[in-house]
Amino acid sequence: MSKSDTGGTSTQEDPEDELELLGWFHNGLSRHATEALLLSNGKDGSYLLRKSHEGPNCYALSVRAKDSVKHFQVTRSGTTYTFGFNEFRSIKEFVSHFANEPLLGSETGTLILLKCPYPREVEEPSIYESVHVHTVMHSGRTENDLVANAASLGTKEGYLIKQGAIIKNWKTRWFTLNRNELKYFKDKMCAEPIRTLDLMECTGIQFDYSQEKVNCFCLVFPERTFYLCGKTGVEADEWIKILRWKLSQIEKSR
Repeated sequence: MSKSDTGGTSTQEDPEDELELLGWFHNGLSRHATEALLLSNGKDGSYLLRKSHEGPNCYALSVRAKDSVKHFQVTRSGTTYTFGFNEFRSIKEFVSHFANEPLLGSETGTLILLKCPYPREVEEPSIYESVHVHTVMHSGRTENDLVANAASLGTKEGYLIKQGAIIKNWKTRWFTLNRNELKYFKDKMCAEPIRTLDLMECTGIQFDYSQEKVNCFCLVFPERTFYLCGKTGVEADEWIKILRWKLSQIEKSR
């Protein structure tokens, strides 16, 4: 409660309560669940706001961009929201920004159009499958054998410049990363990839300075080393970070 200028009392609305009134704020949704949700049921340009694990006043705006989901940080201080270089004095002002200026530009130069918010509440049927027979077969396993396991999606996509295998020229290719597969296509509009790289077989990822190219990094496989370049150092660094994280997750699962 806070005193008003006239001597009465007024209540200040909790910013968290304000967010709960926003139909596309998904409070308890993790990054993994967000990617699974938007990739399976969203469409290009679908977006939502969710809590981030970075801190109590940190949020993430997650946007589907074709075959990947990109995440942008949003922070709150009191009732003020900071997104990129912009500050918004209220959640209403923040939401109005997305309605009027729906085009996002990342540090890598990628432009993303925010088309439609993904709702928290989606109508669903109250229908369940019935169980007629519960098998009495004994597997010999105990509850300790029931280990929950799922591959991280960890999606990313974008153009990279790739060195050819035989003729060592450089060509721009569209790359997509999903689960443990890194695919590259002739361009963004192609449905079939030129090749799919299984990261389970990758032995290392690092910056490379041997090709006399800036923003270059390499992926080491038993049969070949792939040399790739980002348009900017930020872009190359983002790819290296997510690919290294993928390899660390693969190593943990072995």
